[in-house]
Amino acid sequence: MAASLLIAVIAILVVQLSRKSRSNETLKSSLNRYKDIIDIDSEVSKRKADFAILGSKLSELEKVYKEKDSALNQDYLQHKAIYENLRKEVSLLEENLENISYGLYKPHYDYKTSEEFKQKLEEIINRQKQAIKNEMATYCPVKWEVGGNKAEGSKMTKYYSKLMLRSFNGECDSAIAKVRWNNIGNMEARIEKAYESINKLGSTHQITITKDYFDLKLQELRLEFELQEKLYQEKEEQRKIKEQMREEEKAQREIEKARKEAEEEEERNEKALQKAKAEIEKAKGQELELLTEKIKLLEENLQKAHELKERAISRAQLTKSGHVYIISNIGSFGDSVYKIGMTRRLEPMDRIDELGDASVPFDFDVHGMIYSENAPELENILHKKLEPKRINLVNLRAEFFNTTIDVIEVIINELNLNIQLTKIAEAKEYRKTLSIREVQRGASQKNEKEIKEDLKFPETLI
Repeated sequence: MAASLLIAVIAILVVQLSRKSRSNETLKSSLNRYKDIIDIDSEVSKRKADFAILGSKLSELEKVYKEKDSALNQDYLQHKAIYENLRKEVSLLEENLENISYGLYKPHYDYKTSEEFKQKLEEIINRQKQAIKNEMATYCPVKWEVGGNKAEGSKMTKYYSKLMLRSFNGECDSAIAKVRWNNIGNMEARIEKAYESINKLGSTHQITITKDYFDLKLQELRLEFELQEKLYQEKEEQRKIKEQMREEEKAQREIEKARKEAEEEEERNEKALQKAKAEIEKAKGQELELLTEKIKLLEENLQKAHELKERAISRAQLTKSGHVYIISNIGSFGDSVYKIGMTRRLEPMDRIDELGDASVPFDFDVHGMIYSENAPELENILHKKLEPKRINLVNLRAEFFNTTIDVIEVIINELNLNIQLTKIAEAKEYRKTLSIREVQRGASQKNEKEIKEDLKFPETLI
């Protein structure tokens, strides 16, 4: 029994030793197989060397790309400069509004009338003619000889100078003929470009157009431009005066018509009153009461007719009396735009109705109607108070201001004008239009939905 147990223990030990031996051999084999990877220091050194090579290559590539990028940028800038110069030259010749610079032109002259501009323009043109006649429009420092002949050389210089001047004057005349409010800067640049280009062509003979002659041409261009602007202003002023005259004539006709109607009404009531007074002496009882009431009514009508006649006569005598109106049109101009104008009409609303019928899609709303014995002066005061809010800074006949009714009310109170402004604009037509559009939009969406429903296939057919 003991011997058997000993044998069993020995057997177990042998098996374990055998297994341990095999495990050691496996471990040695694995270590031998992955020895390069397990050698960390060697692996790190190897990877560092690889990274160093890659870094060197990247540096070289980066240097190459930087050089190429620099060359491309330089090339781009050069071509961009060429493009900008070409675009600038083309824009001087094109008349499209997209190519025009809208810089604010600063006037060089301050003449009050177009006649003064015309006189100055004539003076400049005469100075140009005198410069050409005195051979001061061009300059050549060299006394050329042709075949050793000075006379022929002088003749050549005069011929070439004439050719240059004809070319330059042609360019200038074209620019001056086309100058307008929106291209004055381009036309100035066009003359300057012609001056430089033609002088460059003349450099082979050392002939140049003088700076003084060039300045005279620029003066001619600016004078022509400012003359056209002055003529436009004078035309607008004349139009405004004529419009005021038409308005006053219409007002006078209305006043005269109202006066005649009031006189006729006064005469009718006077006759009826006299007749009623004659009848009342014979009347009795109920008839007397009726006649008494009639006489009272006729006296009231007579008083009203008399007052209307006196008012018409007074308005006719006061040549500056009228109404200053404050109106808006939300549908046409928006929430914060107000028109402040003046009318001498006996019925000022007739003028408002005319404005609404003229060229706007909706009627105007009246916020205030101020009577004044000097309506033009009151209108002018209000316009000056609101000058920073004026919408059109060129045409002062356009009496629209971007402001609020509260600001206008403050000004009205400062002037001690006894008037209550209507702050809310009814804008009846505009708001009704919005409502109709909303209904139409809803109906359209509903129809679209119904159409989509109708296009669906019945389930039995699917």
